[in-house]
Amino acid sequence: MDTYKEDIEELSRKFPIRDKQLLIKSTFCLVFVFLMFLMQSALDLNMSMGSIALLGAILLLLLDRDDIVDTLARVEWSTLIFFTSLFILMEGLSKLGLIAFIGNCTESVIAGVSPPYRLAFSILMILWVSGIASSILDNIPLTTMMVRIVVGLSQKQELDLPLQPLVWALAIGSCLGGNGTLIAASSNLVCACVAERHGYGFTFTAFSKIGFPVMIWSMTIATVYLMIVYVWLG
Repeated sequence: MDTYKEDIEELSRKFPIRDKQLLIKSTFCLVFVFLMFLMQSALDLNMSMGSIALLGAILLLLLDRDDIVDTLARVEWSTLIFFTSLFILMEGLSKLGLIAFIGNCTESVIAGVSPPYRLAFSILMILWVSGIASSILDNIPLTTMMVRIVVGLSQKQELDLPLQPLVWALAIGSCLGGNGTLIAASSNLVCACVAERHGYGFTFTAFSKIGFPVMIWSMTIATVYLMIVYVWLG
């Protein structure tokens, strides 16, 4: 805090705003997307989150048409195609019955646990399975698959499991699992591609040596938190 003003001035000198008009256009599009996100949930608009995000990107391209060719050339097309293929693969496995099979196996394992310990076991299982699996696969399609399993478990009256703890276990596990490896999250791959373009590339192994221990420690802390909040405090 003692050097706050000096640091801000140094940052302003090193990283000046080179295109104020583009900054204004980008800010307008960002505000537009945020408002559309809010309206989508508040007004129940028949638009997906992905459609709204694409709409904001198209709007910015229309507002900044002079540089559209260079902008499209900078898009990480290989990364986008990779994730598109991954989503297609996950949906194909869903159509083949993989999600139903995993859901049935999970349900049978949880049903075998005695009722007093069933919630704690379910939280632990969903948290760590989603976390480890997210570090191997991408966490977005995995979460899409696991959401159906979690909702199915909460709807089974014989299991008597509340939905909220299971949702938090899935959200935390899949999010923290994205730190485990380079392919675990979209942001990891995009960052790696941009870094390599500027001469700062790093390998899958180098990322995992740091990311995986961080993932284990953060998930351990999350486990303690979930056990205290939902099991001990109820």
